[in-house]
Amino acid sequence: MPNVVFHKNGETYRDSVKDNTNLVVRAGIRQFPYPHLRYECGMGKCSQCACVVISGGEYLPEPNWKERKQLGERLTQGYRLACQLWIDHDIELAQNDTPPDGTSPA
Repeated sequence: MPNVVFHKNGETYRDSVKDNTNLVVRAGIRQFPYPHLRYECGMGKCSQCACVVISGGEYLPEPNWKERKQLGERLTQGYRLACQLWIDHDIELAQNDTPPDGTSPA
């Protein structure tokens, strides 16, 4: 079972999740990382769930077209869309108060 470390607002949250878990889906059904993970559409259209991958990124697939479209150059800064990631290895993520697109948090 992968271990997830999630940083937000100076706090750190930890939990184990089942293999092939999507954190936005879990938050949507009020499981960890709810209520800390910011997200909205869950389909890669809004970028509200963008997170910086601190560790474990080497186990993630290459960014898909939705991530490339929404994040652009931010991909080089380590951002990924949580809604597009299915976790099957340990990972550490951080999410800023303000989404990388500059909109106000949802």
